[in-house]
Amino acid sequence: MTDPMPSPELSRWILAQAQAGTDPREVTAAMQQQGWTEQAAIDAVERTMRDHLECHAREHGLPVPVKVPSPIELNGPSVLQAGDRDVQVLASLLHPRVIVFGSILSVQECDSLVELAREHLERSPVFDPDTGEDQRHEARTSEGMFFKRGENALCARIEARIAALLGWPVENGEGMQVLRYGPGAEYKPHHDYFDPDRPGADVALGRGGQRVASLVMYLNNPTRGGATTFPDAHFEVAPIKGNAAYFSYDRPHPMTASLHGGAPVLEGEKWVATKWLRERRHD
Repeated sequence: MTDPMPSPELSRWILAQAQAGTDPREVTAAMQQQGWTEQAAIDAVERTMRDHLECHAREHGLPVPVKVPSPIELNGPSVLQAGDRDVQVLASLLHPRVIVFGSILSVQECDSLVELAREHLERSPVFDPDTGEDQRHEARTSEGMFFKRGENALCARIEARIAALLGWPVENGEGMQVLRYGPGAEYKPHHDYFDPDRPGADVALGRGGQRVASLVMYLNNPTRGGATTFPDAHFEVAPIKGNAAYFSYDRPHPMTASLHGGAPVLEGEKWVATKWLRERRHD
């Protein structure tokens, strides 16, 4: 069965189960007992929830949610197979949708990214939503550089691993950005999505559509400070070498609670590699 159309009665029951907090696996299991195949039941539940969210968004003048990478389910496995490497799930937060991954990069990969990037660092710019251009901004005091997607064997290997881990095509990712934050450097809280109502948004959205997720990979251990913060959730991720913070946002709206920042480095320095994922192929 492809993209099934559940009856109005079944849709109401699925929504009632969701509102009651029932585990989706229990919902699909009950449907299977009524003769649905497992995949058809999963598709019907997903379609019901998608249609409900789209209807709710339109009724309230909100952006319609889009599909985002969803690497794990509730109470899922603690270790994920990501192509050439096993990756640990250290923490999972539902709202905002944040997952902390352990050992996504090896020590050698972290060191190699730092050395490849070191000679090409420049003051990090910020996308200007009014002009569509990258400009320096006082809110961001790091240095950085971009690798092209697949620029070298190391980048290609890491990008393939990320695609396998998140279930998102390699071509839908931007090139990795490597950043260095020295003592006192920070990135004040911001959103990674592009505001579609700003005049410069068309420039960014014309290359692969909206950003839907971010992956911040830590390349060293700062002596003190440098956490990735999520102010709306009062949650922060410590920058541990080889680990990563993943977060998604299914629409360009503060309701995703994806506001985040890089807290000031208080001692030492912090190196990160950031990967942004788009709706479609990014060129």
